[in-house]
Amino acid sequence: MEKLIAGKSIEVNEEGYLTNFAQWDKTVGEELAKEANIVLSDRHWEVLNYLQTEHKNEVALSIRRIGKSGIVDIKEFYALFPNAPLKTATKIAGIPKPASCI
Repeated sequence: MEKLIAGKSIEVNEEGYLTNFAQWDKTVGEELAKEANIVLSDRHWEVLNYLQTEHKNEVALSIRRIGKSGIVDIKEFYALFPNAPLKTATKIAGIPKPASCI
């Protein structure tokens, strides 16, 4: 299905995750963050870039892996992305919902 995000028609699944990462850019990420009531800081972008890199390298994402990444600890991850941080962060990053998320 399609959704208008940042003035662009973007392909998303029924949960709102992008189905085509090539359609993602920073303006799309910023708009998705607004929908989640998050104002992105440089720190948010560091974490989002890390998640995208891990996804491109086909690494399975989990809260535990992120906590051990050296990029962000679990406490800060929850502070940056409250309410389901991994689901929220991956949606903003334009990558699929991790299998570890229900």
